[in-house]
Amino acid sequence: MKCFERLVMRHIKTQLPPSLDPLQFAYRSNRSTDDAISTTLHLALTHLDKKGTYLRMLFIDFSSAFNTIVPQHLIGKLSLLGLNTSLCNWILDFLTGRPQSVRIGSNTSNTTTLSTGAP
Repeated sequence: MKCFERLVMRHIKTQLPPSLDPLQFAYRSNRSTDDAISTTLHLALTHLDKKGTYLRMLFIDFSSAFNTIVPQHLIGKLSLLGLNTSLCNWILDFLTGRPQSVRIGSNTSNTTTLSTGAP
């Protein structure tokens, strides 16, 4: 499935406008934590070089964001960005009603159906 997911992602990237914030570093190729730190430090120090200025910064960690995605909300946003309806419907179908179980050693939990999150 990973290969197919990559193909779909490539297709999605060709359909969407390049509207990602240039200061977004997470989940983007050729961008790292080091880039984020360097950019933030540069912007902060450049601002503080001006006399009489101060700086406030807020850092937010969205590390569990993928676990809380509501598929219907995601599809609404993708649709607003111009992704075609057929692909939006396919993504919604892919993200909803996914069975999940947990296996530890030889023990397997009961299967549950997920309504949020992304694989």
